[in-house]
Amino acid sequence: MAREYLKKATLTAQSGASDVHDIVSEILSDIEERGDAAAREYAAKFDKYDGNIILTPDEIEAATALVPDKLKADIQFAHDNVRRFAEAQKQTVSDVELEIVPGFIAGQKAIPVDAAGCYIPGGRYSHIASAIMTVTTAKVAGCRHITATSPPRPGVGVAPAIVYAAHICGADTIMALGGVQGVAAMTFGLFDLPKANILVGPGNQFVAEAKRILFGRVGIDMIAGPTDSLILADAKADPMIVAVDLVSQAEHGYNSPVWLITDSRAFATKVMDLVPALIADLPELNRENAAAAWRDYAEVILCADREEMAATSDDYAPEHLTVQAEDLPWWLDRLSCYGSLFLGEETTVSYGDKASGTNHVLPTSGAAGYTGGLSVHKYMKIVTWQQSTRDGSKRVAEATARISRLEGMEGHARAADVRLAKYFPGENFDLSPDE
Repeated sequence: MAREYLKKATLTAQSGASDVHDIVSEILSDIEERGDAAAREYAAKFDKYDGNIILTPDEIEAATALVPDKLKADIQFAHDNVRRFAEAQKQTVSDVELEIVPGFIAGQKAIPVDAAGCYIPGGRYSHIASAIMTVTTAKVAGCRHITATSPPRPGVGVAPAIVYAAHICGADTIMALGGVQGVAAMTFGLFDLPKANILVGPGNQFVAEAKRILFGRVGIDMIAGPTDSLILADAKADPMIVAVDLVSQAEHGYNSPVWLITDSRAFATKVMDLVPALIADLPELNRENAAAAWRDYAEVILCADREEMAATSDDYAPEHLTVQAEDLPWWLDRLSCYGSLFLGEETTVSYGDKASGTNHVLPTSGAAGYTGGLSVHKYMKIVTWQQSTRDGSKRVAEATARISRLEGMEGHARAADVRLAKYFPGENFDLSPDE
């Protein structure tokens, strides 16, 4: 049977998105032209903050003292998990040498970028986990300098737990600067910072647009849209757990899509019946976000069988993908488009978002169809090198000369010719391509 929508979204993640390009472009240009002073002005305007931009050691120590010991232990636990997973990821990339032909060696090197800029949201929610995810992976990668920046609150500054997390995870500099001005300061090297080679971390539409505009002159992890989550569940799944998991992700924001795909109409009906009361029981801000997301963006899709469920999921390419169905190895082998996969009832997206070790900076809006999320690899350049003996270069030079001439690139061909003439005087080479 064709997919049946038991609940269809009335809006998409792109619906009603305001055109912020001109606003962001103007701010970036102003900050690039006027430097530190402009960044301070925008901090005062948007963050209502006029304190230190670069946190001093004393300020970091004072913020640390405000974090309860139990929360410190939880942050340390999450940091250790993320660090160990990142270290394992790093081991999957190694330097390589290969003798292409006798005497001609080509190689690969993995080199960390010099300076990383980590944006940590701190507006609606204090994203402690984002500090852990972004700074830890940059540190494990081996970046020489790591800047973490987060929006300050009027009269308070950066949330103490964010300061503590960024500090213990290895940030060299912590800035009290949010939004476009925070991104600009890291990119342009304001406040005596090294210019960032890469910008990472989630943010609002202004942060995302700033990263989009700056991409090219600086690397970015990805251009993130609203977070999204999809659950694949069969009739044996627990409808309460599935409903709670959907609501937990809908609270991210009013435009955060959540999707349920199942092969059981009765199960889908149970879940849809449970969701409204779960939303109503949330605190006010969370409730408003989840209610809007469920009303306008959520979908419940009925499929004929698990193959159709998997194919539908791959079409959506969700940021977060949960499977609560029998035969988990089949799903792990079959599914191919997701940012991060959560197999079985015993795990949940919330674990990955906060503490389990995998990264929560993930591709949204279908981008999981072509890319993965933030990892230690994002901070590393995979570069190549080559070296040859004279004899080893002979066959390569001949092929290069002929291919270059066939392409009409005579200068390239002569770079090979001159070496053949020098290294092998008196030999005749047919360096014209056969048409």
